[in-house]
Amino acid sequence: MARVKGGFTTRRRHKKILKLAKGYFGSKHRIFKTANAQVMKSLLYAYRDRRAKKRDFRKLWITRINAAARTNGLSYSKFMHGLKLAGIDVNRKMLADLAVSDAKAFSDLAVAAKQKMNA
Repeated sequence: MARVKGGFTTRRRHKKILKLAKGYFGSKHRIFKTANAQVMKSLLYAYRDRRAKKRDFRKLWITRINAAARTNGLSYSKFMHGLKLAGIDVNRKMLADLAVSDAKAFSDLAVAAKQKMNA
């Protein structure tokens, strides 16, 4: 039986990895072995950071809400507790958007939260 080297399959696999490694620095986009290691690491970072992005945005929203709540005389936790008591269900993304773009509407929510907490 004749020996089969599998050159076509190997070349196709190598080209696929090197195409993904395009733009990497130095040998990481030229040499298959280093390119393969870097592509695997890059894919791992991409997977991990798609999840981390959600945490980062939530942190940003909470920071913005806290800053706006403090200008209205409330801490973040008291503001959120007051909203819950008032039965106002607005998610943090929308509250942060209100805090940045519409201070009047946010202060109305803060007043409602204060009233429910004092009652």
